[in-house]
Amino acid sequence: MTEPDTHHSPTAPEGVAHPRTIRSFVRRAGRTTTGQARAFEQFGPRFLINYQAQPLDLQAAFGRTAPTILEIGFGMGEATAHIAALMPETNFLCCEVHEPGVGALLKRIGEQGLNNIRIVAHDAVEVLDHMLIERSLAGVHIFFPDPWHKLRHNKRRLVQPPLVAKLASRLQAGGYIHCATDWEPYAQQMLEVLAAEPALENTAPAYAERPHYRPLTKFENRGLRLGHGVWDLVFRKR
Repeated sequence: MTEPDTHHSPTAPEGVAHPRTIRSFVRRAGRTTTGQARAFEQFGPRFLINYQAQPLDLQAAFGRTAPTILEIGFGMGEATAHIAALMPETNFLCCEVHEPGVGALLKRIGEQGLNNIRIVAHDAVEVLDHMLIERSLAGVHIFFPDPWHKLRHNKRRLVQPPLVAKLASRLQAGGYIHCATDWEPYAQQMLEVLAAEPALENTAPAYAERPHYRPLTKFENRGLRLGHGVWDLVFRKR
């Protein structure tokens, strides 16, 4: 989440000019711990979903019919597990390619006895394109994506108009997109991009109060103590 080495490094989504392959991430080096590896073996068969280039049957994947939230990039899964425990009536479909992060969330699933999380260890843009049909989601969470601080790298940021339009098309009426960032220039960009999408409306005059379900991680608390800001944006589909 807010920990620097767990930030995601998204490149430009489809339709945004960028050389090479379009992805929602850049792979990061990392070592999978023994506990994470054990979690892969013990919980992977039940909670991991293989990427497939065809629509996913959400009811079959979760074993029930319930509102589904898509999370794009969950770092080490701290906030994801917290929210899933707080909202047991909701399904969480979570995309992350960082193997230690996937292992860490699987470990949390086992430790907390969570049943409402499924993980696709694949590029979220391709998951959106091929696995999720229109009006299938109740919400989308994008927490602390890589801000790509340098101006020349801003085009690599995840929250761009083509992706937001695609996310909006996957939302049911009344569904929401919740973004959070600790980098103010990126917050400003998010606000501009989300506000420009005609299918969405802001739930606040500008930035939103932190929703009750999103926890303050230890890294976010550390940043706040140092005077760093955090900006939440919550837009709802019209």
